[in-house]
Amino acid sequence: MQTEAEAQLRRLLDIMEALRHPQTGCPWDREQDFASIAPYTIEEAYEVADAIAARDFAALPDELGDLLLQVVYHARMAEEEGRFAFADVARAIADKMIRRHPHVFGEDAARDAGMQVAAWEEHKRAERAARAETGTLAGIPVALPALTRARKLTARAGRVGFDWSNAEEVIVKLEEEIAELRAELPGADRARLADEFGDILFVTANLARKLDLDPETCLRHANEKFYRRFGSIEKDLAAQGKTPAESTLEEMEILWQVAKRREQGLN
Repeated sequence: MQTEAEAQLRRLLDIMEALRHPQTGCPWDREQDFASIAPYTIEEAYEVADAIAARDFAALPDELGDLLLQVVYHARMAEEEGRFAFADVARAIADKMIRRHPHVFGEDAARDAGMQVAAWEEHKRAERAARAETGTLAGIPVALPALTRARKLTARAGRVGFDWSNAEEVIVKLEEEIAELRAELPGADRARLADEFGDILFVTANLARKLDLDPETCLRHANEKFYRRFGSIEKDLAAQGKTPAESTLEEMEILWQVAKRREQGLN
């Protein structure tokens, strides 16, 4: 007997097929291809992350549905081209999970968390080798957010010994990179500045890894903190009948500190 989950998934697959129907489908949906849909896939993944960060579990089913639609969309376009279908997508990930968890689905002895991580990485290495992806850094997607990719690149290199011993050593390297950027400021050559600034961001992502932090999450948190505090500045200025454009930097800095203390519960 078909479960509710199976019925709803079948319904979604049928809806996508109807939307892409060459004669009766939606004109916009019929015009899309893998490249045009890919940005929406990324956007929907971020919206899922936002709902989780906000602990908005009422919105999470809707956001997860939007993300699932992206998988269904890509699978439908592939099926139309005779490449693969949704069943192949589901089969591939199910097979991968079974293959990577022999301690659950196979006869391997139960492992602790550390052993499981090591085994997981070994399975991924074998899968990359089967796809003829050679090299320690092979298989890390270029399309990842840059900070996330930097963290993954340095983590992969670290597994073969190319790594600093601790966070303090990374901080020393970060200070070195900042000094190199400072040295480029008088000439203000944009290419050189961009190169040196990129080095700073890369080392910063590596520092986050050594501190067991996710750099994207940290930056997202900093963005939201800035958003809140600047909004507080605007609100306080409005109470004075002013806008930021009508205020001095010194006035706004004072209100920034007020907003900071307010958040910290010091006011």
